[in-house]
Amino acid sequence: MIRHIVMFSLLDEAEGKTKGENLAEAVKRAEALRTKVPSLRKYSVVTNSPEADATNYDIALICDFDDMKGLSEYQNHPDHKEFGKFICAVRKSRACIDFEV
Repeated sequence: MIRHIVMFSLLDEAEGKTKGENLAEAVKRAEALRTKVPSLRKYSVVTNSPEADATNYDIALICDFDDMKGLSEYQNHPDHKEFGKFICAVRKSRACIDFEV
C-alpha cells in the first residue's frame, strides 16, 4: 500500500478571499474527491488545530492507494487536476511525501 501525504500552507489572501474562506473552500473541494477517484482506498482531509502553532501547514490530505499506479490515476484524474488548479492559486507552500505502508 502507498500512502500519499500532501500539506498546504495558504496565503493570507488570494483570489479576493481570506485564508479562512479559501481554507473552507479547499476542504470542500478536497472532500468531494473522496467519491470521485476510484483508486482511493482511504482518504482523510485534516486542518491545523486553532490551538496549534500558526506556522504549521493549514491543510493536509492523507491518501492510501494499492500501489503507485493508483496514486498516478489519482494525480491524473480530472477532478484532482481541477482541485490542483484551485489550490495552486491560494497556496503559499506545499510539502508532500509518498511511502509504502
